[in-house]
Amino acid sequence: MQPAVTVGLDGSPESLAAARWAADEAEKRKLTLRLLHAWPLLAPEPARVPAEVDQNYWAKRLVHTARAELQARHPGLSIVGNLVADDAQNALLQAASESEMTVLGSRGLEPVESYFLGDVSMPVVARAERPVVLVRAEPQDQGASPAPAGRVVVALKLHGSCDALLDFAVHTAAARGLPLLAVHGRSVPLHARVPWGVDHDVTEEMTRDAYKQLDEALHLWREKYPRLDVADSVRLASPAKVVVQAAEGAALLVVGRRRHRHGLAPHLGPVAQAAVHHGRCPVAVVPHD
Repeated sequence: MQPAVTVGLDGSPESLAAARWAADEAEKRKLTLRLLHAWPLLAPEPARVPAEVDQNYWAKRLVHTARAELQARHPGLSIVGNLVADDAQNALLQAASESEMTVLGSRGLEPVESYFLGDVSMPVVARAERPVVLVRAEPQDQGASPAPAGRVVVALKLHGSCDALLDFAVHTAAARGLPLLAVHGRSVPLHARVPWGVDHDVTEEMTRDAYKQLDEALHLWREKYPRLDVADSVRLASPAKVVVQAAEGAALLVVGRRRHRHGLAPHLGPVAQAAVHHGRCPVAVVPHD
């Protein structure tokens, strides 16, 4: 299959918002957009059956309607529809293994409910071997004025290689003509805490060290993309809190997830958990070693 951006469609406002975001991204990356709708009860494709007796009529209409809207917005974009007779999670994981990225709708949830993004999105995010982007339905998706473009924010731990995250974040920022902000949060250790606050000598050394590591991680990408506006930021606070705050008003937040080792249940780390539950902008979760 040719390189594609796959989006999961279920007819919800969130999945339609995801489809619009995916179409924009596919056009900028010069990729095909794949609209996927999966349902175990889809019937084998009949030959010349009237719509009123076609079991797949509503599934076809869902994909056709989305495709027509997106094609009108992006006349030159290659768009294919895909109906799959399978469980949505299985179908999306298979599609994710064949796609440059997979885009899914994400509900805008209140904090009390934020640990339940749905039966499909979270398992796909936690198990996919390629990037998954979660997109929420915002008021502009109902016809309001679009939000400002913002910037791409990438969260870096600085422990191990950052190449997978930076590759995705840099390419997205460059394709969209947006600035890139690399953020790093680091909690203040106990030995730096004193009765009147923190030991500033220790925290200043930590900050200098973090900025040095950030600069080393970004150096190659700044050389490869000299026209890209790349900034960095270090804050001594909970990494999850730092990342969510930095993403306010962003066009995209990019976070990492370690590929699960054989025998271990797939899961998200605390920063990725905070991002997908509390980030208001689209969130890309990028698997890495």
